[in-house]
Amino acid sequence: MRFFFYFFLLMAPPALADQTADFLAVHDAFRAGDAVKLERYAQRLKNTPLEVYASYYRLRLNLENAGTSAVKDFLSRPEDTPMIDRLRGEWLKLLGKRQQWDRFDAEYPRLLNEDTELTCYALQSRRRGQGQEALIEVRRLWFSGKGQPDNCGPLFDAALSAGIIGEPDVWQRLRLALEAGNVSLAKQLAERLTGNHAVSPAALENAAADADRYLEKLALHKKHDGQRAVALFALQRLAKQSPELAAARWEKIAASFPDAEQHYFYGWLAYEAARKLDNRALQWFKAAGAPLNEQQSAWRVRAALRAQDWPEVLAGIDAMGEQQQREAAWRYWKARALQALGKPVDANQLLMPLSGEYNFYGQLAGEELAGSPVSIEAATYKPRTQDIAAMLALPGIQRTLALYRMDMRSEALKEWNWAIRNFNDQELITAAEIARRHEMYDRAIGAAERTVNVHNFSLRYLAPYREVLYAHIREYRLEEAWVYGLMRQESRFASVAKSEVGAAGLMQIMPATARWIAKKLGLKNYRQSLIHQVDTNLRLGTYYMKTVLSWFDDSPVLASAAYNAGPGRARLWRGDQPLEGAIYAETIPFDETRDYVKKVMSNTMYYASQFEASARPLKQRLGVIAGKTADNQQAIPDEK
Repeated sequence: MRFFFYFFLLMAPPALADQTADFLAVHDAFRAGDAVKLERYAQRLKNTPLEVYASYYRLRLNLENAGTSAVKDFLSRPEDTPMIDRLRGEWLKLLGKRQQWDRFDAEYPRLLNEDTELTCYALQSRRRGQGQEALIEVRRLWFSGKGQPDNCGPLFDAALSAGIIGEPDVWQRLRLALEAGNVSLAKQLAERLTGNHAVSPAALENAAADADRYLEKLALHKKHDGQRAVALFALQRLAKQSPELAAARWEKIAASFPDAEQHYFYGWLAYEAARKLDNRALQWFKAAGAPLNEQQSAWRVRAALRAQDWPEVLAGIDAMGEQQQREAAWRYWKARALQALGKPVDANQLLMPLSGEYNFYGQLAGEELAGSPVSIEAATYKPRTQDIAAMLALPGIQRTLALYRMDMRSEALKEWNWAIRNFNDQELITAAEIARRHEMYDRAIGAAERTVNVHNFSLRYLAPYREVLYAHIREYRLEEAWVYGLMRQESRFASVAKSEVGAAGLMQIMPATARWIAKKLGLKNYRQSLIHQVDTNLRLGTYYMKTVLSWFDDSPVLASAAYNAGPGRARLWRGDQPLEGAIYAETIPFDETRDYVKKVMSNTMYYASQFEASARPLKQRLGVIAGKTADNQQAIPDEK
């Protein structure tokens, strides 16, 4: 029946249009709280894969008054869809709120997607018979700088009363809250501290509002732990604005802090300085000593890379925790440090396994070993016609396709991820091929990337729109592989993609930038709605790629950074001395842009191999980034 339904959707457009209209009417009725309209249109979705949504909407619309049997019937349905587990979680929260623990305990083990609120309800239930054990477990949730759900509060109160969470734990969480800038949580925690540990809520507010002014007026009492904690908070906030100003304020009060707190401050000062590419960061890291947190440890190594201090790079990586050291970046840079220090055998022991990984550092590692670009392997599995047909018969895949056609991308994504969550490599490749055929390019790439042993790089690195794009690439004399590498990272070829900040279309162009480009191109009839039109978006995006490339020494590394973060920032991130392109990329202060540039350049290599283009090594493409000069630090008069 379900396979026939999918066949029917393909062969009968009028019926498909009717079903789409009916489903959208159900969805709109649910959002409007119109139970009568919802019921009327829900009847029309019977015997379709989307009927489960109509049933969910019915129950969810008035869940507090829904009968237990009706909820249980829905939760026991055989459909493999996230909507069932979603309702289960919502029902469990309602049961927990009502403290209907027997029903809660019966349903909770079936839950697949848990959150902290549900965890705390489960611990509330356990506390009835396992009080001590439940309170010991809730202690794990305590150490967070973020606020926790309200229903965790009674558990925390009980753990505090029982001494399972003590004043040192309150103190530690206060510091985590201040590090996260969560002043409201810090004020709540301050209510539990007395004596020398007491923290003034007013002082917290003043330090958050104007850290420099607070420190200027501070009369510090050396033995008052709470006051020193607020001062450290103010210093940390000031360091984010200006490490130099924070260091100047620190010199005046440093003697009032014990050694541990001095090391703590220097760790944050060094971290903020390193992120601002301040060459004093390394001396402050040395003053901090150890231990550093993961963020600080990473920037200690990045500061050493900027200084090209290979012994310090090695020492910084060796000081990291084991898990952080296993990250690809630090395995690669440790190998490079070992090479620079005359230990090639030790370096190769790290590079060999890394070279088998399909990422930026795996590619660089392979080139260090082979001296040339590593070619991608041919597809070892291609789905057969019967494999495609069998997967298309799955209701989860049918729901995904239907939701995607209705532009309900969020719902489609949830269905898709749920449907493929337990797929093996061959099934993932089959799913990717189905997504490609239905122009769900982002889903195709996502599925193909999840394979472990069997791969298909033509699906991982899709190249749609080549015919449309070719004219623009030729006009602006751009490398096709780089254009695709950037576009894949920007949108994964979803033409309707829109970022939180308003960037739109295949090439994720900001509205103001799009208007500026349109003016430069002389597009007199340009309007914002055209940004999602494929040809217009590609024309604007490729023009801007060529523009930033010409502004930045024809360096795709600098141009990619400028495309993502803006030309001004890419310019300021140059070093005082020439930098290896990989070091420039590694030390970009913005997490998003740093990851973006690496992935664009990695993508470029895979596309170059697929297009049988120039086999230039990645290291050569990354090149050397010229140091700052008076000329390259000047803004282009007409740059956007």
